[in-house]
Amino acid sequence: MAYHLNEIPKGKLGEFSKIKEEFLELEDAVEQNDDILILCELSDMIGAIEEYCKKWNIDLQKLKNFSDKTKSSFVEGKRK
Repeated sequence: MAYHLNEIPKGKLGEFSKIKEEFLELEDAVEQNDDILILCELSDMIGAIEEYCKKWNIDLQKLKNFSDKTKSSFVEGKRK
């Protein structure tokens, strides 16, 4: 038995296609309401994003800082 109910195309590590693959696997895990599989796919997505950032010389700390800024905008009510 496979983990996923849906057929999901494989992506290439370091490419956007891998992030998309992990997102689709996460979506499938959510449809199954499988908490452990959801955690696994979230973890895999982080890894895919890290490798994508490496390929494009994107500093992960800068990415995190920008994410924090966006979060702050929502908390402060500047974004909805």
